Amino acid sequence: MIGKRVGGKTYYYLAHTGRVNGAPRITSQRYLGTAEEIEAAIASSSGAAGSPDGTRHLAFGDVAAVWSTLERLQVRSAIDDVLGSRKAKVSIGTYFALSVLHRATAPGTDLAQWWAGSAASRFVRPRIAAAAVQDDEFWRATRRLTRAQLERIEEAVSARVREHLPEPILLAVDVPNFATYAESETAAASPAGLSTVVTRDGAIPLASSVYRREGAVPFGVSADRLASRVAGPVTLVFETGQHAQLDLDDGRHFVGALPLGDYPELLARPASARRSVGPDRFAGVTALDTHAVVSGTTRRVVLTHSAKLHAAQARGFAQALSSATRQLDGLALALAAGTNRRPREQVLTEIARITRVRWVDRVLSTRLTGTRPAELRLEWRVDENARSRLDEEYFGKQLLVTDHDWPVADVITAYRARYHLDSTFRQLNGPFVAASAPRRHWTEHRIAVHSLVSVLATAVTHVMRQEADRAGLDLSVRELLDLLSRIGETVLRYPSTGGRPRTRRLLTCRDAVQQKLFDLFGLDAYAP
Repeated sequence: MIGKRVGGKTYYYLAHTGRVNGAPRITSQRYLGTAEEIEAAIASSSGAAGSPDGTRHLAFGDVAAVWSTLERLQVRSAIDDVLGSRKAKVSIGTYFALSVLHRATAPGTDLAQWWAGSAASRFVRPRIAAAAVQDDEFWRATRRLTRAQLERIEEAVSARVREHLPEPILLAVDVPNFATYAESETAAASPAGLSTVVTRDGAIPLASSVYRREGAVPFGVSADRLASRVAGPVTLVFETGQHAQLDLDDGRHFVGALPLGDYPELLARPASARRSVGPDRFAGVTALDTHAVVSGTTRRVVLTHSAKLHAAQARGFAQALSSATRQLDGLALALAAGTNRRPREQVLTEIARITRVRWVDRVLSTRLTGTRPAELRLEWRVDENARSRLDEEYFGKQLLVTDHDWPVADVITAYRARYHLDSTFRQLNGPFVAASAPRRHWTEHRIAVHSLVSVLATAVTHVMRQEADRAGLDLSVRELLDLLSRIGETVLRYPSTGGRPRTRRLLTCRDAVQQKLFDLFGLDAYAP
């Protein structure tokens, strides 16, 4: 222990020494306090006074992991390099990085509220005053950015992302339900979609374009525009029904879904015709790799079956069928009472509404007898043979078409990119995006900025998900961030011994998976 005398008082430190280049040196030291403070701390450690008089819990794990990834990708500097030097206490690159961090870890909260409840203020450098971390300040800093600048920001960040990836195979994906912007509490909501180019492995966005639903350009046209920004060949990924809007013979590569009902001969093939795709990447998934006529041309198709999807669809169908039969029972009882005053056509319309649910109308048959309202009677039954065929031929299946000669696993990976994107966007945006109070109208500029933040947050979290996957952790973005968010930071506040109150910071205990993530993202560098 050593003492340093400053201003007439001696301050003590616990010092460790060692030899550096052959000479004795102090290698580390820890401040202990004055003699009075040390005495008070020793005296209080054995009594009730040694207990903290208050605690505070801060978000740490997910915040530190996302920030670590942002710093490793050099997102702040990439954005500031694009915009050039500007005199500001907080640079626009920093504002974007903080907004991405906020969107990824606490999307439904106010920016200032999130900042106060997270450990970010402790490790984000240079330090930022709390007054600067507010929604209004972010919008003020970004209000003059042009669409061209926003595109250059996205391209600069994408370039940094691509530096950390092997040369990616690129996909063009359309997400029609990207977000719904609530312009005010009473005004009509404005839905928007997003066309984006992503990597096949990881579904990491590299270029994007948001559009209003009304008057949107065709997906193929939007994909061509985005392809010019990433300077590489792009494969179109399309949903069921979109293939009719695309020319599959125009030379562009594609992976897409076809309506199952259009290919009954493939659905009737036995399960023994399918082969396991791979227990590591696609546990419980089997596939039949064959050919079929699509849009007048024989093409490669892949019929997949997922045990997980099968179980989910079977549960959903059972619930829908149960709901329909309960409603039909209620309608039948009401008609049997003989008090019905509705004409036959209205009752038939009601029956159609009840049974017009996916797959329910395939197994549920109804019979309405009588002509006069009071004489109408309803009978219904479930066709168990049709129900068995539905379970065997439809549940758990998807039919994909492609012009690629990729392995089946890569075809499935490409098609599922849209689902990964859609899941992450729903997590980041929620059912709708509301303007911060006081409510302001969502202008085209605000929608463009907000969309860029969402896309950048998706890119960063998908990079994290890919890194976790390579480390042997098969997690969705939601599961990954949820596990990390459970690593919290607790601040213990102890009574003052004459100076400022003392605090101690602790991290919550971690299980084996959390510890692996802790090490993977280098969170020890941000630990208290």
